[in-house]
Amino acid sequence: MSLQNFSPFPRPWLSSSFPVHMSKTQCYHTSPCSFKKQQKQALLARPSSTITYLTDSPKPALCVTLAGLIPFVAPPLVMLMTKTYIPILAFTQMAYGASFLSFLGGIRWGFALPEGSPAKPDYLNLASSAAPLFFSWFAFLISERLSEAIVTVIMGMGVAFHLELFLLPHYPNWFKALRIVVTLLATFSFIITLVVKSSFPEKGHKRPGQV
Repeated sequence: MSLQNFSPFPRPWLSSSFPVHMSKTQCYHTSPCSFKKQQKQALLARPSSTITYLTDSPKPALCVTLAGLIPFVAPPLVMLMTKTYIPILAFTQMAYGASFLSFLGGIRWGFALPEGSPAKPDYLNLASSAAPLFFSWFAFLISERLSEAIVTVIMGMGVAFHLELFLLPHYPNWFKALRIVVTLLATFSFIITLVVKSSFPEKGHKRPGQV
């Protein structure tokens, strides 16, 4: 027997295992790099700001949301155009805002009920869904003092906004983007109504000195 052909290990075992070992090693070293590359590309493709997800909104949700802004924007717009404070328009705006608060609470409650939802039906989620409802109820309770009622609605929208985007961040990003737009525009429209109330004469009443 030639020493050149002698080997303490069978050649078939050695030759078959070596490529498999190298293949596993290569896979182990290249896979994490590929994963990090995909993560980097995803971060570059999508900015971190939540509002940028607005374009990802389903078209029906976007259209219904934009239509739902009309009762917020129309009353102060009409009063600005007529340069007159119209109490009934201000009341309808406040009432719509209070109803919207109840709607937001219902969304949270319904989101926590289905099995498999990231928001569980615990005390935190269910109690937070009832919080906007109390602001809505109190706003109607003091509706005779319309300015205070409007401020109550603004506070309720701020609380709901904080709960949904920071304390309970389970909603889809496109829904959070819609909530940012609605909250900002609704709050701005309420502020305009308060400014109109303090700046323009009330419909049916004349300022002192007017004939």
